[in-house]
Amino acid sequence: MKITGAVLETIGAASPYADSRPITVSELDLDGPGPRELLVRMEAAGLCHSDLSVVDGNRVRPVPMLLGHEAAGIVEEVGGDVHAISPGQRVVMTFLPRCGRCVGCLTGGVRPCLEGSATNERGTLLDGGVRLRRDGRLVNHHLGVSGFATYAVVDERSVVPVDDDVPPAVASVLGCAVLTGGGAVLNAGRPVAGQKVMVVGLGGVGMAALITALAVDGVEVIGVDGVADKLRRAEALGATAAYTPADAIDAGVSADVVIEAAGNVRAFETAVQLTGPGGTTVTVGLPPPDARSSISPLALVAGGRSIVGSYLGSAVPSRDIPIFADLWRRGRLPVEELVSSTISLDDINVGMDQLADGSALRQIIKFDKD
Repeated sequence: MKITGAVLETIGAASPYADSRPITVSELDLDGPGPRELLVRMEAAGLCHSDLSVVDGNRVRPVPMLLGHEAAGIVEEVGGDVHAISPGQRVVMTFLPRCGRCVGCLTGGVRPCLEGSATNERGTLLDGGVRLRRDGRLVNHHLGVSGFATYAVVDERSVVPVDDDVPPAVASVLGCAVLTGGGAVLNAGRPVAGQKVMVVGLGGVGMAALITALAVDGVEVIGVDGVADKLRRAEALGATAAYTPADAIDAGVSADVVIEAAGNVRAFETAVQLTGPGGTTVTVGLPPPDARSSISPLALVAGGRSIVGSYLGSAVPSRDIPIFADLWRRGRLPVEELVSSTISLDDINVGMDQLADGSALRQIIKFDKD
């Protein structure tokens, strides 16, 4: 079938991307679903730093590649071996499919799926195939999803069904920002009543961590970011305090659980410095592969501090997305507050510029049913 999608043509183009236009909106051919796959009509997709990291070259992937991994849509068709998902269901995309049998999948979310990680690196679906073509040439998949398109074929292990009452924009954000940031709080940080949680880096993932921490009874939440508008938004959402990194250090504040969600060395080192004795630093940001950090091992040992890496929020999507959907349903998790704007597919390069300059939380692409 013919679809329209946003294809990254080259990696590492000069910014602003509105001028260099590394992403083109193209007509592509999409094969039908294989035995364990689904055809999904996209309803909404969010722009995330994991998309930007491919555009700017921090995460090298094979191009051309149809981008987009944070998305939600309606199942239109299922393969012959799919029995748990039916046409007409709304599904949330997840960017790390789980094979269910490797050593990573047996850790309850602590480690990524080995097979899913390998296929994501190669730009294929979980069975190793590619379902996208343009002018007869293959176009690679992004993280098993390729959600910046009118339709996608995905493996059934790349989606989680949600009830119809979850709006498309909310459903899309559950699959990455909330799963990553919120999962880092609940699965890796595990704060309890009476503790303080601090979030360093208040982009989409960091703000998702903040609202998740606010949903934990009896927990005090502090936001840290260099952008004044994000600090004001954190306080409006319920944070007891919000600081720039320098002000937080000068004030001597600390927390029992510190979530680092900025994805750069300085933010990571700041998060460690702001972690109190006996506390845990949870890092979810993805800095460039060659980034290196300097911290004091003595401060870890003498203060009984821990550092935990958390990929995809240490989550099992099929387990955790329903938990977050229920928190949203009960008014405990205002996911809508993460959406800073709605854009069209044609605005994709401008959207990447806004991600890069830190002015946006979550920009949502909405697709018309036509």
